[in-house]
Amino acid sequence: MTSLESSEKPMRAQVEELVFSLQDQIVSALETLDPNAPKFKRDSWVRTQGGRGQSCVFACPADDPSIVPESVLEKAGVNISVVHGVLPPAAIKQMRADHTSMPLPDRPDGLPFFAAGISLVIHPRNPHAPTVHANYRYFEITEPGEKDQANSEESKLLAWWFGGGCDLTPSYLYEEDAIHFHSTLKTACDKHGSQLYPSFKEWCDEYFYIPHRNETRGIGGIFFDDLNEGPHARLHSPNSADAAPRPTSPAEIFSFIQDLGNAFIPSYVPILQKRNSLPFTPLERRWQLLRRGRYVEFNLVYDRGTKFGLMTPGARIESILMSLPETARWEYMSELGQEEGTEEAKLIQVLKKPKEWV
Repeated sequence: MTSLESSEKPMRAQVEELVFSLQDQIVSALETLDPNAPKFKRDSWVRTQGGRGQSCVFACPADDPSIVPESVLEKAGVNISVVHGVLPPAAIKQMRADHTSMPLPDRPDGLPFFAAGISLVIHPRNPHAPTVHANYRYFEITEPGEKDQANSEESKLLAWWFGGGCDLTPSYLYEEDAIHFHSTLKTACDKHGSQLYPSFKEWCDEYFYIPHRNETRGIGGIFFDDLNEGPHARLHSPNSADAAPRPTSPAEIFSFIQDLGNAFIPSYVPILQKRNSLPFTPLERRWQLLRRGRYVEFNLVYDRGTKFGLMTPGARIESILMSLPETARWEYMSELGQEEGTEEAKLIQVLKKPKEWV
């Protein structure tokens, strides 16, 4: 996939090029997998408060619920945004809570920001094919200045960081799929330091936890935030006695993000190809919809990105809620997943006690 050479371009421009390229390649790979399905809808937009983006969304709803479309995907979105503006005090407060390692000053008029990233969620139709999520982003906070300079590349940087991750959410557990997914991510991480995958895998299991259900959303992957040149709460300092190599400069961290973005297709598409045509029963579909209900619960109640997005002026609500499945289900005291020895219970065991897959 994408491989950008080291560049003298500002980091903003490099990240923008990367996310547009990744989006194009991921959408093309998914469309190639199912050539008879409708194409992704490509919706380019301009943000009034500053910036632009493109949402690529797949949906194939049937007017008659008794008719099940034959597409591999049920709903999917691969969205990119490159936006700038001023964070209001409420958003700064939320950001300060989420990024304690980078204290931000109080500004009654807000703080200028720049953000660029790619965010995707794929919900396949077949219950044996897992849902996947990935998000990679770059953020800058700058000092307020003259109106025409507040979001320019010359503004004084108060903070910058990269964040992101990729995680798998199956309804039915195939251990070989989990091993393949985690192994592909680990290979991409290990090029940049041996401490990255184990640290970010553990963080992923912690982040995608649903407290009121006492289970994780899925079988994990990696999750990280606040990655910059400074000390990191999850990683050894480069200057410590037990230091392991890790990316610290903007160029090194950008290279790490590139490799993770390039790992998405090989980590997920082979699994989708293997599982999308397996036969399934009405009970398995019912279980899939119950698991999607859990997905909705996490995204609306706990997900930091959803909360922050809804607080950002000019937010595109449709893009923020793109991650939600087309159909989900809730049952009162459902017995599914409770009976020992069933495939549904096998998944629940792993969700309640995350495994080391590689």
